[in-house]
Amino acid sequence: MSTATQNPPKAGAAVRGRFGALPGWARSAIVVAVGVGLLSITATQTGQIQLTSSGTTQAAVRLLLPILFAALGGLWAERAGVINIGLEGMMILGTWGAAWAGYQWGPYAAVVGGLVFGALGGLLHAVATVSFGVNHIVSGVAITLLGLGVTKYLSTLVFFPVSQNPRQSPRVEAFETFSVQPLADWLLALEREQRVVLSDVAGLLGGLLSGLTPLVVLGFVLVPASYLLLWRTSFGLRLRSCGENPVAAESLGVQVYTYKYVALLISGGLAGLGGAALTLNPGQLGYLEGQTGGRGYIGLAAMIFGNWRPGGLLAGSALFGYVDGVQLRAGGEAVHALLYGASLLAVGLAVLWAVRRRWRTALVALVAGAAVYAVYYSTETVPREFASYAPQIVTLLVLAVASQRLRPPAAVGVEYRRGEGD
Repeated sequence: MSTATQNPPKAGAAVRGRFGALPGWARSAIVVAVGVGLLSITATQTGQIQLTSSGTTQAAVRLLLPILFAALGGLWAERAGVINIGLEGMMILGTWGAAWAGYQWGPYAAVVGGLVFGALGGLLHAVATVSFGVNHIVSGVAITLLGLGVTKYLSTLVFFPVSQNPRQSPRVEAFETFSVQPLADWLLALEREQRVVLSDVAGLLGGLLSGLTPLVVLGFVLVPASYLLLWRTSFGLRLRSCGENPVAAESLGVQVYTYKYVALLISGGLAGLGGAALTLNPGQLGYLEGQTGGRGYIGLAAMIFGNWRPGGLLAGSALFGYVDGVQLRAGGEAVHALLYGASLLAVGLAVLWAVRRRWRTALVALVAGAAVYAVYYSTETVPREFASYAPQIVTLLVLAVASQRLRPPAAVGVEYRRGEGD
């Protein structure tokens, strides 16, 4: 009798093996389908149809965009071995640069202005960490503080004579929106029919295909572009080698300092684009002191949640942007309904882990789901103060859950000096 016959694979291992054997796009499609189904059930059972409406989806896209740009910026920096906690400061610089250029020459100039000012912050981080060996965390915090101070000074100097407000710029011209026609109209019409599941899917897809701007398209294009550049080109291989083993990379002829500088310039530019996305947001259309609201840090959390991969950070950005969009568009009642969905998700995860024979984890998930449902059942809404911090709370919870499977670049945050391998 063969060994395979004597020791048949466990059910959990078989399920995990079949799922793991699927291509990445198929696994992502399954996860998205489960998420949409969960939202549809939640919207139907709680009566909060705003959870799957096209308006909420459009708001979520606008809100996830700055987080997505910041997360991509963090990806480029940390894949090259440099921790970029200064994303928030670079985003702040980007908001000011976008407002200044946008006020002068329009929305396309605003995008360029945000990119350039953010890249300047990335360059400063590169000089401090790569050339002078400053601790990455110290440099990042200093850049954030510097960004706050510089933009406040520049706003007083440049914007105050025009807007009569040292904390706010004049109004910036917005991009014209467009939709993918005729598909968007058909989906929005199907959403209005309020059919179970079908209208929920139509609302989510319709929101993704309508109310678009060139900056939204750029943000979504940069996700696969970053993957192709970092994982499918020799340039990306060399850059990632700087974050895994810079000494070995140098021994093979890789100009480690050059690649780190390039990565941080791109990182800062992407964070600056996040600032431009805030400046060009239809709800603001200009620079406002404090408008980043910690989104640079949330972008860093989205990147960590995504395990330093473009597809994963897109999912993390979408999660945080969606929760923010729900609380802004529908308020505490919709956030309260999400507690019902969270309890269903916890129960589903408990079943999955039980199939994999991870009994302790399954029990913890089941208890957590029961606790969340008890909160949902015993309350009617979520206080406004709590709902406004829902994205930050989700950030903490997601990082706590995802911490077990993270695999950062091996040499990220490690100080490197040229010639160490000699």
